[in-house]
Amino acid sequence: MSEIHKFTNRLINETSPYLRQHANNPVDWYPWCDEAFEKAKQEDKPVLLSVGYAACHWCHVLAHESFENEAIAKLMNDLFINIKVDREERPDIDSIYMNAVQLMTGHGGWPMTVFMTPEGVPFYGGTYYPPEDRRGMPGFPRVLISIAEAYKEQRDQIASNANTIIEQLNKLNKFTATDHLNIEILDNAAHGIMRTFDPKNGGFGRAPKFPPAMVLSFLLRQSQRTKDNALQSAVEMTLIKMANGGMYDQLGGGFHRYSVDEKWLIPHFEKMLYDNALLSRIYLDAWLVTGRVFYQQIAIEILDYVVREMLDVSGGFYSSQDADSEGEEGKFFVWRPEEVVTLLGKEDAQLFNRYFDVTPHGNFEHAMSALHVDIELTAVAKIMQVAPERLAAAITRGKQILFEAREQRIKPARDEKILTAWNGLMLRSFAEAAHILKRDDYLQIAINNAEFLTTQLKRDGRLLRTHKDGQSKLNAYQEDYAYLMDGLLSLYEATFDERWFTEARELADTMIALFWDENVGGFFFTSNDHEQLISRAKESYDNATPSGNSVAASALQRLAMFTNEPRYRDYAEQVLKLLASQISRFPNAFGHLLCALDLHLSSAHEIAIIGDRNAADTNALIDAVFSRYVPNKVVACAAPNESSALQLLADRIQVDSKATAYVCHNYYCEAPVTDVDRLREVLR
Repeated sequence: MSEIHKFTNRLINETSPYLRQHANNPVDWYPWCDEAFEKAKQEDKPVLLSVGYAACHWCHVLAHESFENEAIAKLMNDLFINIKVDREERPDIDSIYMNAVQLMTGHGGWPMTVFMTPEGVPFYGGTYYPPEDRRGMPGFPRVLISIAEAYKEQRDQIASNANTIIEQLNKLNKFTATDHLNIEILDNAAHGIMRTFDPKNGGFGRAPKFPPAMVLSFLLRQSQRTKDNALQSAVEMTLIKMANGGMYDQLGGGFHRYSVDEKWLIPHFEKMLYDNALLSRIYLDAWLVTGRVFYQQIAIEILDYVVREMLDVSGGFYSSQDADSEGEEGKFFVWRPEEVVTLLGKEDAQLFNRYFDVTPHGNFEHAMSALHVDIELTAVAKIMQVAPERLAAAITRGKQILFEAREQRIKPARDEKILTAWNGLMLRSFAEAAHILKRDDYLQIAINNAEFLTTQLKRDGRLLRTHKDGQSKLNAYQEDYAYLMDGLLSLYEATFDERWFTEARELADTMIALFWDENVGGFFFTSNDHEQLISRAKESYDNATPSGNSVAASALQRLAMFTNEPRYRDYAEQVLKLLASQISRFPNAFGHLLCALDLHLSSAHEIAIIGDRNAADTNALIDAVFSRYVPNKVVACAAPNESSALQLLADRIQVDSKATAYVCHNYYCEAPVTDVDRLREVLR
């Protein structure tokens, strides 16, 4: 047996790629299970909970330095019962214990290390620990020994601390509702967000900078509602700076997770499905608003990257690509000038390297360079004394050649588990891109994805969280229901196949039955029959992904407009009222919820089109709707005399035997129109 695989623990039976990465550690890992806690009680040992995810660079570092170290592993095995959790599979566990770590230390992140009682109550925690004392940080062995001794000798103090943590966790789930939902909340939020805007580099706040897709979506809506050019300029500047930065993969498309600097130059190189779902959407919206082809191009490159690298033959989308390859962060993505010369020849390489700032000293580790654009093409052409057309040709040729050469490198690892929630986000992105860009291939990808999710990740009317290697498992969370419902409603609008509307409505009803808080409103993250944990949380903040509550608040309003059932709107309104008071304190943390509030306060368009879906006049009306930026709308379509489950289509007839559009808002309807130009005027 090889040195690497002489150990095997219980994680070998898991499907999560992250857990299986630790299956040959000398640590006696358990997955999260009753058996682990029972053993901790029997042996009166504290529990060490380690949480991470497959694309996390520092998770790999900790694993290599400590979990593969036999001496450290022996300490862990002797002193603790050790549990390893994939945060993407079990966001319920991750959320509770991340909140606990932040309460105890004032900060958090991954890898997350939590020390708990055998009852699962945390009493100490942190993130990455080095294998020995380093830079003022205690080494992991020192931490392990100290915690184990404290557990034996200071049991009363630990019990007191644990009780305090439980009380604080429960306080985090208490919200004060307001009855006042008004435009002033939106205006104040936009003002608050803009106070943190970086006028030099775009984005908000200081380094590290994460792509603020949801905040940008809100500001774009706000800019169009208020005609505030400064807001639109902030959105556009951020989109341009991000797409020109090293955080964007200039050769292969798609965004990395975040930038370590203020200039969007050097990323943490992992790529996440959810980032690219959200970012493709805001770039498409920016194109609809401005007509600038650059934004359309970036959206297409993002989606084409997802098709190339993240799409399973089943129709599901994979979760992430790693930051590391061959044990080095970013190695797959960075370049030296001489490599470019070898591939392109001296003349084209000089142009390419100047445009993408590939230099001998580099901008990343080991004098390597992450490709980025800091000067526009015409300015570089002037510096290099060539025609812009000559430079553009060298860039186009160079990108293709370098991409093909890069494909021969060892690629970063890919987490091939398929998560329902994240797939729901990407489903909506492909569905919307399909009709905005008139891409039948994107539409088929969306349909295939929906087929997969509604068959392979649905059992007895209930969703499951994750799929890998032919196995679907784990109870779905509220975000899984909300994201997929939202994606299916968009797929209905892209196909007008009522199967997808019916699936979305069934998910909404199940979500309400399983997750709604009958006492104060809002959706719990876990269902009412979920495993008992130390706290039952409600997710409110739009962090890396939108909260399930904010997506539900938006999707339920859309469902209400389709069905004319006020109960869906009532649930959405209760969510908005429950969380509205937090918006004024932390507007940057509620980008998607602000979009949902904007929908609630707007004169949203309810558009019904009656016509043969294969007829030119029908498609002309559909194109008129989707070729302009109208974020607050729903669209339904049926053939003349076709029965429909959508109340929005009830009693609609054609005018003069022509395809006819009905546009309603604020409980009244415009006169039906058959002329495309007239429809555009109504929407304007």
